[in-house]
Amino acid sequence: METLITIAVIALLIALGTRLIRRLNAQHDERIAAHQNRHPYPPIRRPPGHSHPTPKEQAARRKVTGTWP
Repeated sequence: METLITIAVIALLIALGTRLIRRLNAQHDERIAAHQNRHPYPPIRRPPGHSHPTPKEQAARRKVTGTWP
């Protein structure tokens, strides 16, 4: 008799766990659907006047950290 009760409790817990996981997946799917973007990789937007630095500007920004003997 104890074995049947144990099996019934385990089956009930599995059913409850399955239902919980399905509800969480449904909520997650709703959140994803609400926040989808048109572009998978949106472009990087820079403020006006802040374009990509030229090679000369990159070299000017580098700091000398030490000397090589």
